[in-house]
Amino acid sequence: MEQLTTTASAPPLDIHWRSFELRPAGGPPIPPEYRARIEAFRPQLLQIARERYNRELNQGPWGIDSRPALVGAKFAEAHDAGPDYHDRVMRAYWQQARDISDRAVLAELAEAAGLERAPFLAALDDPTFDAAVQQDIELARQYGLNGVPALVFDNRYLVSGAQPADVLRRVVEQIVEERGG
Repeated sequence: MEQLTTTASAPPLDIHWRSFELRPAGGPPIPPEYRARIEAFRPQLLQIARERYNRELNQGPWGIDSRPALVGAKFAEAHDAGPDYHDRVMRAYWQQARDISDRAVLAELAEAAGLERAPFLAALDDPTFDAAVQQDIELARQYGLNGVPALVFDNRYLVSGAQPADVLRRVVEQIVEERGG
């Protein structure tokens, strides 16, 4: 859990990262025409990231199994390193083009977040952490999620897609207003 303060008068936000597999391992292959559309959109995605969000993207390999990174996140969260681990994994994939399905890459990121390598690697095969990932995926289904990014505010407001900060701010302001704040 991560806490952020929005403004001096607004209460802090509790941010909970949840697991979601857009393309789970063992799923059906992506039809070539759909993959071609995704690839054709990539230049536009890079431009949007640059112009709207001031971010340069250098995406990691496509079609990898993200489950190990998600399981690792559950371990990191259990050891109070969740936000740092999440940040490192996101940057590794989206800015450094690293393969976050590679256990050596994940162990390096975990160590940089203050976690011990051997217990982290053991956790990647721990059914308890895998079950926690699966619980998040089931919760996403209950919310009706089928894509990323997606944010759920106050367990009732779903915001899909990469949205400008103003959209997110308005949702938070609405919740604060509803609570009489």
